[in-house]
Amino acid sequence: MEYAVSTTRQGHYQGVGGSENIVSVVHCATRLRFKLKDLALADSEVLKAHSGVIMVVVSGGQFQVVIGNHVNEVWQAVRQQQGGREVRSAPMENPPSENLFNRLIDIISGIFTPFLGVMAGSGILKGLLALCVTCGWLQSDSGTYKIWYAASDALFYFFPLVLGYTAGKKFGGSPFLTMAIGGALAHPLMIEAFNASQQTDASTVWFLGIPVTFLNYSASVMPIIFAAWVSCWLEKRCGKILPGAVKNFFTPLICLMITVPLTFLLIGPAATWLSQALAHGYQAIYTLAPWLAGAVIGGIWQACVIFGLHWGLVPLMINNLAVLGYDTLMPLVLPAVMGQVGASLGVMLRTRDAQLKVLAGSGTTAGLFGITEPAVYGVTLPHRRPFIFGCVGGALGSAVTGFCGASGYSFGLASIFSLAQFIPPAGIDSTVWGAALGVLLALLVSLALTFIAGLPVATSDKISPPSSASTASEDPLIAFSPAQRPTASEAGRSDILLAPLSGKVVALDKVADATFASGLLGSGAAIVPCDEAVLAPFHGEVASLFVTRHALGLISDSGIEVLIHVGLDTVKLNGQYFTAHVKPGERIKPGDLLLTFDRKAIINAGFDLTTPVMISNSEDFSQVVTLTDSDTIHAGAPFLGVHQEPEESQ
Repeated sequence: MEYAVSTTRQGHYQGVGGSENIVSVVHCATRLRFKLKDLALADSEVLKAHSGVIMVVVSGGQFQVVIGNHVNEVWQAVRQQQGGREVRSAPMENPPSENLFNRLIDIISGIFTPFLGVMAGSGILKGLLALCVTCGWLQSDSGTYKIWYAASDALFYFFPLVLGYTAGKKFGGSPFLTMAIGGALAHPLMIEAFNASQQTDASTVWFLGIPVTFLNYSASVMPIIFAAWVSCWLEKRCGKILPGAVKNFFTPLICLMITVPLTFLLIGPAATWLSQALAHGYQAIYTLAPWLAGAVIGGIWQACVIFGLHWGLVPLMINNLAVLGYDTLMPLVLPAVMGQVGASLGVMLRTRDAQLKVLAGSGTTAGLFGITEPAVYGVTLPHRRPFIFGCVGGALGSAVTGFCGASGYSFGLASIFSLAQFIPPAGIDSTVWGAALGVLLALLVSLALTFIAGLPVATSDKISPPSSASTASEDPLIAFSPAQRPTASEAGRSDILLAPLSGKVVALDKVADATFASGLLGSGAAIVPCDEAVLAPFHGEVASLFVTRHALGLISDSGIEVLIHVGLDTVKLNGQYFTAHVKPGERIKPGDLLLTFDRKAIINAGFDLTTPVMISNSEDFSQVVTLTDSDTIHAGAPFLGVHQEPEESQ
């Protein structure tokens, strides 16, 4: 977060291809969602390398930067850099072609993300009020209840105004104009006309000789979105035709006079019919096999969240509430969320890595409140099996929830508070207990599976370091050629990596970069070099070499993947002061020269030369430890120990 804020204060947007590459940016609960002119200009690796960024995802036509709980602060910093203006550049002259699905996801997320937090808070308050009434703590006719209910229901009742504003911004028109159109849909005169039309003896209302069918558009979703698109299209056409002296007030006049009647006559009824068709169509599918629908949603939901594809289902939840008065989709999502919470908790209880334990603990806490990105990107997904076990637990829990017929009666982020939102108006019944059972099952199953098999089994707390007198040639696991290398035995196998540099040894968690220190990129240690050469630590080959030559990836003949990153933030040097002596795919043996660098020049340029040496696939091994107790080390001395349990003990 600090990196993101400081970057915007300096006016630089390197990670997204420069400020001129930004078309628009909005944020949801955890991520900034950039719409870029050219995705090829963005550099996700630059962003991933900094502590304020959890992950970068490109999906749905958006460049999504996952920040976490501080996303609003970063977004505000971006706005501040723009002088408080909306973060939206001039439209693209030749916008890149996008498929229909990507455009749909982009539109939906752009419309709904600005008020997602308020909508979630309102939904939780509604659920808590339902719980208070059920438990007898409040009476529905009391003043306290009415005031709090008004606070919780205002956003949903006046949905056309809120959606009108955000849809107007998304479609590139005047948001206040489209908000006024939304206000017309929820105006008391129109609500009164709708109520009067429900009377059997009500007379027909006409507009310029055309009969009007009045509907209740309060809390509706689709009519105002379609109306906003029409208004924005008309506004752009008027802006091109009308002279500059009059278009500022004639354009809104024309849009209001045409769009509002058109909405009541055609757009509203058509959109309402589509809303009802979607709601009843989903409900029909759900009714056929609710347990199967639950298993599918619970199993794939978190994968959809990773790529931002869940936005295709969020409007369906809101539409179900508007049309049916309840929603059966959101209860299926809650076990999927709790599945990842359980997996993260399992990692926290199982691991003996202090950094991973802290990371898993914070991810678990955030997940309980509906924010799963820290747990997924920081804990379960990097270790793969916990993420899969979380999805399995979510599928089982959602299947139970669907089988019990649980429904939600207000919208909000799927969190521990959501259970209160599942309470029917008549009070707690079997559907609520079924939802609670599904949530508990998802959490316990994912927790148990992760604790038992989510991480490699470690039977010892420490690998005994070799004698300080041993050398590379004396250590059998380093000196053996690939053909001679021993295979896993009943005692397992321990591999030793030599130090690639000479210098001061630093614990990885003491490195002044949270991305490395957190262990997200792997376990290991760091060296502050006192010389200018990086040497090969084992028999293997060069897997990758960064174009800036400041870092390279290696893989040993026994399958150990190592990342050596010379300095912190040295990617900004663009290769200056670094010389590569190997190429990707080249065979290496212990002591081979890999890189050289100008140590003094890099330090004088203001960069920290602390060099993390990390086992990238450390989750495949039971233990990674530092093999020296000394503060300093010489290149070629034993540095890291990697232990692999035998297959039968996994």
